[in-house]
Amino acid sequence: MSRPETRPRQPGPEPPDLAAWLTRVGRGDHRAFELVYGELAGPVYGVVRQVLRDPAQSEEVAQEVLLEVWRTASRFDPARGSAAAWALTIAHRRAVDRVRTENASSRREQKAAPAPEDGDVAEVVAATLEHQRVRRCLDGLTELQRESIKLAYYGGYTYPQVAQLLGVALGTVKTRIRDGLIRMRDCLDVT
Repeated sequence: MSRPETRPRQPGPEPPDLAAWLTRVGRGDHRAFELVYGELAGPVYGVVRQVLRDPAQSEEVAQEVLLEVWRTASRFDPARGSAAAWALTIAHRRAVDRVRTENASSRREQKAAPAPEDGDVAEVVAATLEHQRVRRCLDGLTELQRESIKLAYYGGYTYPQVAQLLGVALGTVKTRIRDGLIRMRDCLDVT
């Protein structure tokens, strides 16, 4: 699911009746689900992307949300809110669950990592101090430089991907990263 496609609305004063469509989806109506999907795929992806930031994970979670809408449409109660709010609430909850799962997994991996032996303590302390220096220098960059560098070096994105993610020209990203790295070099006293 690369960016979800939404269908253009037909001209007319009435917005689509998502509640009625969801009722039909709850009875297994595939055509009604196509209409619901066309209306909600874009907004669902947008909510998920705001929480997750990662496009691939956002696409995956958005698909899971729309599948959940298909499976649980019969539980939708129009008396409790709009159909769009119901679906977007599912989307937000699923995205937050994904973040929590990733964080819990990361914590488990850190706990499972072997504890340093006595000879390694000095190395751990040195690495921690170096990490703190790098973080301090990163904090000294402009927000634009820091964001570009984090995407490129910590996020693993190529320069063209960073430019696309930030919605700026490739040359702008290259300049931000170059200037930021020069400031980092000066801050870290690297020769």
